[in-house]
Amino acid sequence: MTPSPPPPSPSRESLLARLRSADVFDLIVVGGGATGLGTALDAAARGFSTLLVEAEDFAKGTSSRATKLVHGGVRYLAQGNVSLVREALHERKLLLDNAPHLAQPLPFLVPAYGVAGRFWDLPFYGIGLAIYEALSGSERLGRVGLLGRKRALAAAPGLESKRLAGAIRYWDGQFDDARFAVALARTAIDEGAIVLNYCRARRLIMEGGGVAGVGIEDRETGECFEVRGRCVINATGVWVDALRKLDEPAAADLVAPSQGVHLVVDRDRFPSSSAMLVPKTADGRVLFAVPWLGKVILGTTDTPRHDTPLEPRPFAEEIDFILTEAGRRLAAPLTRSDVRSAWAGLRPLVKPAAGGRDTKRISREHTVEVSPHGLVSVTGGKWTTYRAMAESVLDACMSHGLLPNRPAGVTRHLRLIGAPPRGTATVSITEPPGPHLYGTEAALLATLPGAERMLLPGFSEAMVRFAARHELARSVEDVLARRSRWLFLDARRAADAAEPVGAILRDELGERFDAAASAGEFTRLAEAYRILPLP
Repeated sequence: MTPSPPPPSPSRESLLARLRSADVFDLIVVGGGATGLGTALDAAARGFSTLLVEAEDFAKGTSSRATKLVHGGVRYLAQGNVSLVREALHERKLLLDNAPHLAQPLPFLVPAYGVAGRFWDLPFYGIGLAIYEALSGSERLGRVGLLGRKRALAAAPGLESKRLAGAIRYWDGQFDDARFAVALARTAIDEGAIVLNYCRARRLIMEGGGVAGVGIEDRETGECFEVRGRCVINATGVWVDALRKLDEPAAADLVAPSQGVHLVVDRDRFPSSSAMLVPKTADGRVLFAVPWLGKVILGTTDTPRHDTPLEPRPFAEEIDFILTEAGRRLAAPLTRSDVRSAWAGLRPLVKPAAGGRDTKRISREHTVEVSPHGLVSVTGGKWTTYRAMAESVLDACMSHGLLPNRPAGVTRHLRLIGAPPRGTATVSITEPPGPHLYGTEAALLATLPGAERMLLPGFSEAMVRFAARHELARSVEDVLARRSRWLFLDARRAADAAEPVGAILRDELGERFDAAASAGEFTRLAEAYRILPLP
């Protein structure tokens, strides 16, 4: 007997209907990036009534623009922050276990170059990475190894061979950040949360001297909601200060934005299944070359910014820096014509807390602050520790009496929606894109028309329909930037698919959806990713 397909995912309309009939939520989360989505999932899994609203799409900002690494932070070990590294290594293993379809182990090579026979970089890096591996304990992903020159070139034939002494191989992880965010949103919905994109928090509702809720606008229809909540979480990342100042207009800024740029080139420029780490560049940062979805990501930079645009663009000097530094380690130099997509993200680096404020600094990586009116703001951190950050947010809510105490740890072994059964082989995310669906997800896809019509390699009409019906995609950009990753992989090819994707979305979303406008907006965005600023 053929099993019936699984039930459909909740639609945006059904989630809005639930919002209209709700009374008071235990938790309202503003912000649909890594931290906000992780917090909503943790809260819903503990049984708290939870609403999350995001003004744009999930992971539209910083959370879709990472280097795609799930890591313990080798550089923090060099700074002596062992406790932070231990936490991140533990969370790395949980993330890989809970989403093997979106996150997998990856070997890294640290090439060592010498002059006049200088080879001591190899043991220097090797000792540090051996300590890094030892801190993983039973959760290590692979063994640290010393590769001679010949084995290093066999593992990474794209390396510059002159003066190459050898390489150290160690293991970390990589993932698909935007699809991971969508999986978090869907899993939170599955746990009972209401999770909505394109719903903007317009104002804070103040009652009795405290934050009592949020005024929300559905950006698609203009419908407004006055939503009450016992606890309001400000998880808006690099934009956290805007919401904080609705609570306290005189509040000092918590965040100092920093821009990180990535360039994507074809795999033949670095034809390796291993990533490369350059431990020290001209500006003292590390540089990565990471195989991802059939391409190679190069990055990143660290450029202070005083503004917070939704679509930050790389500066010409950042592009030149990455091409120059990466080119020094590759067999063939890189030019601007090699770049298939260039994109930037803003890191929410945390400033020192203002004196006299009720602030809880959880670690050097992220900060949780509870204002005198009860607004809980969280910023900083990184994807690898999103789950631990969510737990620390709820700890702060409970310790300040905003929520009743409930045990932590419920998400420690909670598999994300779409994860295949344990022991099932998954497709490597270093290889060309799918997205690859398993189990009930594949069964859902099989019910949709257009499986044979490929719009881009590995991406079919049926997958666009899947994104609209089951992943809350509302625009061409949602589909081509975050449900699939084509904007980040090859901006020109992504733009070529804009019109057919728009037509399919109109069929799925109805006459209210303006396919031509959505495709046009995406095409202009793709041009900005493809055309590099002049030096």
